[in-house]
Amino acid sequence: MKRRALFLAGISMLCVAAEARAADQSSTSAAKTGAAKKTAVPKRAAPVRSSKTAQVKAQQEALSVTSSRHVTRAATQVVTRQQMDEAVAGTSPFKILAQTPGVNFTSDDALGLDTWSVGLYVRGFSKSQIAVTLDGIPLGDQGYQKYNGLDINAAITQDNIQSMSVSKGGGAVDAPSTTNLGGAIQFVSRDPSRKMGGTVSQMFGSFNAFRTFIRFDSGDLNKTGTRFYTSYVRTDSGKWKGAGDQFQEQVNFKLYQPVGNDSHIAATFDWSDMAMWGYEDLSFNALNTVGQRLDIYYPNYARAYRAAQGIYTGGIEKLKAPLDAAYYDGGSTEENFLGALDFDFKLADNLRWKTVAYGHADSMNSAYTDPYDPSPNGSALSEQNYQPRVQRFGFTSNVNYNIAHNDIETGIWYENNEYKNGYFLYQEPVLGQGAPLKAVGPYTVYGPAFSHPWESAYHTNTFQFHLQDTYFVLPSLSLNAGFRSFLQTTGGGATYNNPAESGVAQLPSGSLTTAGAFLPHVAIDWHFLQNHELYFDMAENLRGYSYGGYQSGSLPSAWQAHDQAAFQELKKTLKPERTWVYTLGYRYNSKIFSASADIYRVNYFNRMQSITTGTLVDPHSTVTNVGNVNLNGADAEIVLRPIKNLSISSSMSYAHSVYGNNLVSIDTVYQTKGKHTVAYPSWMYKGRLSYAYGNAEAHLDASYVGRRYFSYTNDTWVPSYWLVDLGARYRFKNVWLAHDLTVDFNVYNLLNHAYIATIGEGGFPLSGDRQSMLAGMPRAYFGSVKMDF
Repeated sequence: MKRRALFLAGISMLCVAAEARAADQSSTSAAKTGAAKKTAVPKRAAPVRSSKTAQVKAQQEALSVTSSRHVTRAATQVVTRQQMDEAVAGTSPFKILAQTPGVNFTSDDALGLDTWSVGLYVRGFSKSQIAVTLDGIPLGDQGYQKYNGLDINAAITQDNIQSMSVSKGGGAVDAPSTTNLGGAIQFVSRDPSRKMGGTVSQMFGSFNAFRTFIRFDSGDLNKTGTRFYTSYVRTDSGKWKGAGDQFQEQVNFKLYQPVGNDSHIAATFDWSDMAMWGYEDLSFNALNTVGQRLDIYYPNYARAYRAAQGIYTGGIEKLKAPLDAAYYDGGSTEENFLGALDFDFKLADNLRWKTVAYGHADSMNSAYTDPYDPSPNGSALSEQNYQPRVQRFGFTSNVNYNIAHNDIETGIWYENNEYKNGYFLYQEPVLGQGAPLKAVGPYTVYGPAFSHPWESAYHTNTFQFHLQDTYFVLPSLSLNAGFRSFLQTTGGGATYNNPAESGVAQLPSGSLTTAGAFLPHVAIDWHFLQNHELYFDMAENLRGYSYGGYQSGSLPSAWQAHDQAAFQELKKTLKPERTWVYTLGYRYNSKIFSASADIYRVNYFNRMQSITTGTLVDPHSTVTNVGNVNLNGADAEIVLRPIKNLSISSSMSYAHSVYGNNLVSIDTVYQTKGKHTVAYPSWMYKGRLSYAYGNAEAHLDASYVGRRYFSYTNDTWVPSYWLVDLGARYRFKNVWLAHDLTVDFNVYNLLNHAYIATIGEGGFPLSGDRQSMLAGMPRAYFGSVKMDF
């Protein structure tokens, strides 16, 4: 309480002092100029921080400097639709966002669509530790299990995104999220066009990749401006190694109804379906002995069957754990439904109210062939299947009021979430006596499960309140101060347990509550002199307790405790993850030169980590408090525009993130104090050379990712690597019925560099090796044709 009081008192003193200084400056100026010669002071437009107006303003600001690679505002960096169009059609928005400094994205495929392999870090925070929203809808945890949300690629087709931004400071207090520890990513969808038209796009690529996208805009249907768009996309691609393919299709719909001059109601709907064969997870032993081309046995069932009997071929017999080296198959399917109603009303000239009500349902299957549990029919193999299910609904409601020099906003968020997950084993045929099951279904042929080790269910209620004020001391100087409060209660755990299969008499079950009564956020933005900007951002954040299936992955969840007794003991000492994030930055922007630099500090308390042992099909995870983590970092970027239409950009990122304590596991002390945190590189570099001439454009990208530590004790790590990409496109005007016809060609991994992309997808080891790495895609070619009508 004392700290809260001191914080509020300090903010009050800052506001009073700043206002007094503004008054002094104003009177001094008047004294100098005299009554007969008054200085014109530009009128400040009242900003609406969370409204559609603010989003449009950010888009317009981003588009106003077309020669710059990224246009930023304070601690937030914006990526526009124009920049997204330069990527290969269908590329994950997260991968495009990773072109900004401090963001690291990894995937085993060029487009970044394989959800199992996606790794995303923003200044050391993983995708499950940042806030992600789409038009104000919380997308929740972006991890593979997604216990309270969905991936952005399943929420909206990339072509229908208008802009996206990433806050690399503490994130905004109005972001509806209980996962945010350091930063927020916001996506804004495009509105239907007022003129009837559409888009048809066809992409072709290496490894039998193709993507078809069709969108229809109705245009204004009546005098009030009622309009909608609907789109369909289908993406198919073969794997770059091994057999199997990766498939996704999606439908987006948006209905927009203007109300008056500056209000509207919108209804959105999204349906997505995917089926993806996975790549085999790799270990250092496998990489050094067999190579990164090692993959699942599919469709060679006989080879997988013999491996389960201890007969290995193809060099696998040389490995330390040949049974784990490769499985017959592995993959996942997922179907999502997302719907929302958006009410955005201007109640008065200085008062706006915005409410979003949403609902979401997710049905997922994740399957692997299991060589450890024989089938009852005598087969040496069985198929294990995790079946997560999510159903959630909620709403956000914000009010924005502008008065004098203040922009005041307050709002609430409520969400109810039901999450279920079950683990089942299905019978595979004896070799030569039928067709084997497939990891991606159809699941109707699986038949009844012969084993059901466990099943779990969780019910979560979340409530959040926020209040903030942006005070404009001067037209060029603003002070934002606010806070958020949230309360999250999760109850549940095991709903079924088979002791003979799970190995314990009672699985974890119970409730946990996360409460953050006062989580402050302060930001100062000062545009001094011409083209110069200085900003400061400070925030405290708290993360709600995560949850998931028992022993079903690397998610740090208290319900992964070994049994009920361990869960009860853990509850006595368990504390939610908490961070303080500080950012100080400077920015300069002119016609031929732009530069930005910032330094940041993160104090991370009670960091939870999942320590995983065992095999991929039989993981044993333990949630552990690895203590405090200290992160100091810096980002710097320059953009040169020496001549018209030529842009040269370079950015460098540095992060020094270390554990503050040793780690104790099963009475063994591991020397982790002072060791680097896993997965996030200390050094990153990103560069781009782009040139446009008439209707033609070309770009060359180069990126460097430094060493990433794999084990908590840092005795194993993944080497650094370079990636170079090349792209070119040409736009034809007024061809046939199209007003624009664009042809583009892109080369991914131009130098065909072999590298490890994602690490830790199956958990990180305390020390040494683990089968939890995925190789990056070799050189690949993509071309597309797009027609806008």
